[in-house]
Amino acid sequence: MNPYVVIDIGGTSIKYGLADAKGQLLETHEMPTEAQKGGPHILNTTKEIVARYLKKHPLAGVAISSAGMVDPDKGEIFYAGPQIPNYAGTQFKKEIEETFQIPCEIENDVNCAGLAEVTTGHAKGSNNAVCLTIGTGIGGCLLLDGQVFHGFSNSACEVGYLHLPDGAFQDLASTTALVEYVAEHHGDPVEQWNGRRIFKRATEGDKICMAGIDRMVAYLGKGLANIVYVVNPEVIVLGGGIMAQEAILKPKIYQTLCAELVPSLADKIRLEFAHHQNAAGMLGAYYHFRQKHGT
Repeated sequence: MNPYVVIDIGGTSIKYGLADAKGQLLETHEMPTEAQKGGPHILNTTKEIVARYLKKHPLAGVAISSAGMVDPDKGEIFYAGPQIPNYAGTQFKKEIEETFQIPCEIENDVNCAGLAEVTTGHAKGSNNAVCLTIGTGIGGCLLLDGQVFHGFSNSACEVGYLHLPDGAFQDLASTTALVEYVAEHHGDPVEQWNGRRIFKRATEGDKICMAGIDRMVAYLGKGLANIVYVVNPEVIVLGGGIMAQEAILKPKIYQTLCAELVPSLADKIRLEFAHHQNAAGMLGAYYHFRQKHGT
């Protein structure tokens, strides 16, 4: 059977490759998104990726994971932040299908990551799971019986906008918030810091970095607890590049989360870190495509 092109469009990079009919990634590549060039540029880049693969062999379909709010039925972006100008209204499904005469499906990137985890990752077998991606912001995905719960207008689980006493959840507990806190308290430009450097310095005894991590964890615990009280998930899966620091973060977040919950919930909640990591978006895009086509 012909392979599928899988494409994961993020604010920083575009990951892409081929998947076979069993969902095995045959090859993967990565390139800068150049998000500042806007939606039309990203659409053209996507078309170029598909065209290159079509020159080599026929394709079974194009499966896309993307940042922004996605209407998976229309196959288009209906809202995107200022990081990607002119992205809202980009009609990936229509453009790809009309240009190449092959089926195309698109879903939100965090929803794709959640699908990957519930299908073949750490949420597999769960009937009620919440997956969060911690990065530039905080994205969320609610999965019921292995399916993404989209809500009335395809905007369910936009947890980054949750209101905490000190501000929005993602403005307090994201990687961006951590980096800004550390840079400010060191008196440095933000560009001099990233998550990897912060954790390295924390292990070397940097008190500001340690305080920044503890602050982020405290806000994560509060936000996650609010989600648990509403959804009562069987498992929470956390993803995003910073979650590679699982050995440090997992016990801290779990302890903080449980402290924010009543015992009857704290005793039952399970916290996991994403299994698929950087491949989650591509794999989830493939699983979404197969679900849409009933295969």
